[in-house]
Amino acid sequence: MAVIIVVFLAFSMPPYLSLDPSQSRVPQPPGFTSHYWFLSAHVLFGSIAMISALLQIWPWFRAKYPAVHRKLGRVYVFAGVLPAGSMALTVGALSPFGPATRVANVVAGVLWLGCTFAGWHAARQRRFADHRRWMVRSFALTMSIIVSRVTGPIALITLQPQLETTFGGSELALTQSVAAISAWVSTTLVLFAAQWHLDRRPARKKPATAR
Repeated sequence: MAVIIVVFLAFSMPPYLSLDPSQSRVPQPPGFTSHYWFLSAHVLFGSIAMISALLQIWPWFRAKYPAVHRKLGRVYVFAGVLPAGSMALTVGALSPFGPATRVANVVAGVLWLGCTFAGWHAARQRRFADHRRWMVRSFALTMSIIVSRVTGPIALITLQPQLETTFGGSELALTQSVAAISAWVSTTLVLFAAQWHLDRRPARKKPATAR
């Protein structure tokens, strides 16, 4: 997982660290002149979320350094997911890849923020079993962007032969369909995978206390 994240960030971050809007990999939507800066902030804070989450899910690290785990948890929530998710709602709602992709991005952003808040709130109430389950879902959503980089090319390869038939020769329609499929499938896959993992390893119940 560490190798995957490092490779992904090494590929994704340079266009947004250059502070050059012409380097953006996402076209600017009409009328949204600040798109590049919102997207750059999303990428930066999302990178913080990815790196801190990687350490948070490492069992040895959690057991060895519980105090650091708690501090990194705050970094993950307040310097990672919260700002990155807020930016994702803005950028996603104005995506240039069509209405289906916009809805998928907003739904994913709301779920990401919601699962993370639920996990943080459970930890504050010392409900650590619930905290762990919500944070597994939050981590899965954090990594959904990586999954989309796999589902996108698969969708493109599958649909490209239908350009002249299904899409009537419209490159725009093809691009929007690929983006929508990638956005919806990646979010759905990671949530199903997280829930499957949690159902395989249910939360431990405390033993009943003798009267």
